[in-house]
Amino acid sequence: MRTKCESRVLSAALMVSLAAVACGQSPDVATGNLTSEVTTLKTENIALREQLNRVEEQQKMMLEVVNDLKQRLGSPATPIVGGPSSSSQRNFAAARELATSVTDIAAPPAPVAQPQSVSALQAIENRYRDGIIIREAPEGAEVPFLLRLQGTTQVRYINTISSQNTFTDHLGVTYAVDKRNDITVNRSMMVFGGYVFSKRAQYSFTIWTSAGAASIVVAGNIGWQFSKAFTLTGGYFGVPGSRSLIGTFPFFTANDRTMADNFFRPGFTQGVVMNGQPVKGLNYLAMVGNGLNTLSIAANKIDTNLLVSGSVWWEPLGDYGPPGRSRNMYDDYFSSRKVRIRLGTSFTRSRENRFSDLDQSSPENTAIYNSDGVKAFATGAFAPGVTLQDATYKMSAIDYGLKWNGLAVNGQYFFRWLNDFVADGPLPLASTFDHGSELSASYFVKPKTLMPYVRASWVRGRFRDPYEYGAGLRWYYLPTERLWLNAEVFHVTGGAPYSGTFTPYSSGITNWVPMVQAYVAF
Repeated sequence: MRTKCESRVLSAALMVSLAAVACGQSPDVATGNLTSEVTTLKTENIALREQLNRVEEQQKMMLEVVNDLKQRLGSPATPIVGGPSSSSQRNFAAARELATSVTDIAAPPAPVAQPQSVSALQAIENRYRDGIIIREAPEGAEVPFLLRLQGTTQVRYINTISSQNTFTDHLGVTYAVDKRNDITVNRSMMVFGGYVFSKRAQYSFTIWTSAGAASIVVAGNIGWQFSKAFTLTGGYFGVPGSRSLIGTFPFFTANDRTMADNFFRPGFTQGVVMNGQPVKGLNYLAMVGNGLNTLSIAANKIDTNLLVSGSVWWEPLGDYGPPGRSRNMYDDYFSSRKVRIRLGTSFTRSRENRFSDLDQSSPENTAIYNSDGVKAFATGAFAPGVTLQDATYKMSAIDYGLKWNGLAVNGQYFFRWLNDFVADGPLPLASTFDHGSELSASYFVKPKTLMPYVRASWVRGRFRDPYEYGAGLRWYYLPTERLWLNAEVFHVTGGAPYSGTFTPYSSGITNWVPMVQAYVAF
């Protein structure tokens, strides 16, 4: 009897609450078309459902109070613990069914949750695609865009203190050798690139720094891909006169360019580049630019002569490396029993100016060195007290490579001519010719992990014939070609003919040079 009374009390409370809700609704439905009526009805019944939820919560609270009172009164009746009585449940069920049926009139079906095609972990992993994908528009977006970050950092220890203290040029002038024993963040580079507005509209922004050289360069490129055979891009580039300047950095056999490569090769400048693959296996890169190396030269100091340079290489047995940034890597990290070869050639011509007034003995143009280690545009480089003002640089190179089952052999031969001299005094010669070569061999004794290598390079010059040889061990301590440690020792005989702070070479260094380096190139 007591339970029946409680049920009646609860039912009465529910009906009172429903009546209050009903009284709160608009008594009239606005006249008009069916859509307007349905919309009004749906809005009102959404509110009704919210009121029902609140009433249900109030009823639960009431049941808890009733149970508590029964316990205090010591009632033998079974306490109500499962929720409202059956009659209350029927009332609620009916009310909910009514509200739901009305709300769903002409309403579109609720979207059904689709199972994910990839796991959350896979989605995160997919953000690394030859760099880190910062943002990418979905396929078919009104504004296509891709923003990718690629980074390179090289930390190096180098020691050249065993070298002799001075060197002497071909005229008998003595110079001090810049010795080193330091740890530097030798290179650190960030490249933000991708496409925007169209997948053909490509761009990149580059921040390049060298703590060793105390240098910072901020550069940008913008281009348009007409087809796989032809892309046109303007901005900052490496001049493609050497294999090491055709998208290979930093995937050399060793961690740096060889002595011969540094001596002969051009540098970096602003210009326009055309590149592509007109037929499978045949690639080209051509450039028109400002000069051999104008990274730190103001535009008002650069002369009006333009550089032309180009490279063509053929891979007749298949791609020399896998697609992506490491496409042109020298070693055979991605080992295959299929033989792959590369044959290439490059040519560069540039009319060069010293970029400095004649009263300055040290020129701003440091792209050209004589084989005795003296800058070609420095006062006294060819004759005592005479300064070279202009010269024409021509250089050609032939490169080759072979990979098989973890073994890689790579080489390049260089030819360089300097002529058409303009100086502020008489010179004892009208031109110079220098040639030289580089050769390296590497093999993975433990696939994708340990790679010993040997290398050598030499210069046969007008004034001196220096050469070097060395060996090293590379350790890929994680299962990726983008992260490694490298230890190397090399020996220079005859004095290095080139000086570059972010290279291992200073003019005139001799003897043994040890290096330990760490690289990340994601």
